[in-house]
Amino acid sequence: MNQPAETPAEGASAALARTWEAFWFTPADSRPLAMVRFAAGGIGLLACGTYAADLTDWFGPAGLLPAETVAAWRSPLAFSVFDGCGSVTSLWVLYVLLAVLFGLLTIGLLTPVVTLLAAIGWSALLHRGPMLAGPADDCLAVLLWCLVPGTSGEHYSCDAWLHDRLGWDVARPRVRTRLTIGLLQIHAAVIAAAAVVAQLKGDVWWNGTGLWWAATREAGRLVDLTGPLLASEYLCNLLSQGIVAWELFFAIAIWFAPTQRLVARAAVVAWPVIGLLIAEPIWGLTLACFTLPLSGWFSATAE
Repeated sequence: MNQPAETPAEGASAALARTWEAFWFTPADSRPLAMVRFAAGGIGLLACGTYAADLTDWFGPAGLLPAETVAAWRSPLAFSVFDGCGSVTSLWVLYVLLAVLFGLLTIGLLTPVVTLLAAIGWSALLHRGPMLAGPADDCLAVLLWCLVPGTSGEHYSCDAWLHDRLGWDVARPRVRTRLTIGLLQIHAAVIAAAAVVAQLKGDVWWNGTGLWWAATREAGRLVDLTGPLLASEYLCNLLSQGIVAWELFFAIAIWFAPTQRLVARAAVVAWPVIGLLIAEPIWGLTLACFTLPLSGWFSATAE
């Protein structure tokens, strides 16, 4: 008997199911995640270091942000292991342990456990003083949690060296690697889209002066652009509106196969440059990490 012809609705449903399954459940090589892990660990050390100078002043027993005050201010469900630090010594012990976790993440030792502990530890530090957290801090937390289900320690790591010495062949394409890459892609697009929405809610990015106001901030500024921007209104307008255009283009183009790899490779350079321009260098480096697995530079087929 002839099978009934597939209706357009059934065909669309089947195509959607295939796309969904391919996006989340196709086993993927973990080499790109290894590079994300390495970069995330280094960025974590940088971000953690920004708290060092004022750690006791903010979070110490006589600090400006007592644990009780912060607990009343934040969500009732939020908590932090740093809340229990009743002395300067215990505060610094936890802080140093967090820095050690980022170091272990960078070199890839005991990666599955260290990734989870680093994500918990960094989130705990942010919850201890959520009013101090900036865009870079939040994006780093998202990046770390995206790495948790993945297998970022199978390549370019101490774990990989130990596995090789022991004769364990554990590196192979895995579904949870693809899951992590999917999470990174989604969050990269959402963060870029959120940046566009936030910028266009105000007038300064519409009239082209947004970069000027960002460049005049002292905190986080590594390059002083106020001179060139003040000298040329056209340059200020071009860069300001170009940043918004790039963010919007990235949030859309990262989803289409013909443009995804090209956009991801451009993003590895563009996000750090934008971070320098807007005095958020760690934010720019973190956004670049999200797109590394989509660039195709570190996959097995690229070697």
